[in-house]
Amino acid sequence: MLDRVRQYIEENELFNLATDQLLVAVSGGMDSVVLADVLHRLGAQFAIAHCHFGLRGEEADADEEFVRKLAKKYNVPYFAEFFQTKAFAEQEGISTQMAARALRYEWFERIRQTQGLDYTATAHHQRDAAETMLLNLTHGTGLAGFHGIRPKNANLVRPLLGIGKPDLFDYLVEERLVWREDASNDSPTYQRNRLRLEVLPVLRDINPSLDHSLQLTAERVGGAEEILRRYVADTAAQARRTAEEATYLNIATLQGTAATALVLHELLRPFNFSYLVVKDIVAAFKAPAGRKFESPTHLLVKDRDELVITPRRLTGFGTHQLMAGQAELDADGLRLRAEEAAAEGFDLPRGKNVAALDADRLQFPLTVRRWQEGDWFMPIGLKGKKKLSDFLIDQKVPLNLKDEVRVLVTADQKIAWVIGFRPDDRYKVTEETQRVLVVRKL
Repeated sequence: MLDRVRQYIEENELFNLATDQLLVAVSGGMDSVVLADVLHRLGAQFAIAHCHFGLRGEEADADEEFVRKLAKKYNVPYFAEFFQTKAFAEQEGISTQMAARALRYEWFERIRQTQGLDYTATAHHQRDAAETMLLNLTHGTGLAGFHGIRPKNANLVRPLLGIGKPDLFDYLVEERLVWREDASNDSPTYQRNRLRLEVLPVLRDINPSLDHSLQLTAERVGGAEEILRRYVADTAAQARRTAEEATYLNIATLQGTAATALVLHELLRPFNFSYLVVKDIVAAFKAPAGRKFESPTHLLVKDRDELVITPRRLTGFGTHQLMAGQAELDADGLRLRAEEAAAEGFDLPRGKNVAALDADRLQFPLTVRRWQEGDWFMPIGLKGKKKLSDFLIDQKVPLNLKDEVRVLVTADQKIAWVIGFRPDDRYKVTEETQRVLVVRKL
């Protein structure tokens, strides 16, 4: 088996046996004991890390003592951590299994970095990969879930992933290795255990080579995922643009893609939209503008020709005052800088994110607030009054970005600047202006 593990490491470019240093996760169970022994015999440089989750009393204490002696046997550094797993699970509102997973991988990475090690190695094997694939399929999954466990993920490696469970047991017998049994592995309380004990035996009766077959399937799915990744990247280059806090996706480009819902789901993955919601978004491509869709973190609006994605505002935007002489204002994340200048020799700044106003015509304090229905102003460059709602329509501002529009209002409730768009004509700099207030959106 040593040659097979060595070949698997080399073929998958997991790490360099001669030079790289590993942190090996060892529970004391059969799989991790085999991993530690195999790496020792292959001449790898490694340390051992053991997690005590505080869940199995004296049995877990005995596991820790066993692994500590194992590290002494191989003459390698040893690290152990004792976790308050149940307390963490209650604090985070997650299952005990999820809590244990989060705690151990965070700790492994911390130890790896502080000790200057190259990779963390775990003892996942073919059967683990098969269980993960089927469990993901049971819950519903995309390509990422169906390729199961990867041999290498950043600094995490699985040197035994190409090895079957029977091979591990044969190795234990041949090398006369001792290991610890975890009684919780036989508990039907956990979904993975039920799959392992009740479902997989039936599937292996149908196909005795099930684990290997699923490994080959995972390889093909992984290849298909890479093809999809490149296709999505090409689509993103054509369809996506960003401006400030908004992301725009061109609908016509999306409609020209194969498997549009799948591609759009990948594009929207950073914004946490579920596949079911994405299907509704695709169905709304031909609907009138204004349809809204929400994820836990973002709002998507179907505009005329684009999908517009913005972060959800989980807190309200209040009113914020800019006093005379005040240099900066942070209004719930909207930062403004104000500075006064003499009008003589003043060059008007250009751009939507800066306004030059006649300081003597302004009544302080100035207020930054959301725009409201009924607001009106006199835009520079246009004649007369204009309702702000009509102005935003003319500017083709998408629905979700309209909610983000702020106005700078004088003490007598007149709009001096629609921030990021246009100042009011009543406060523009003229030949009679003596002092200029320059306000910039940072």
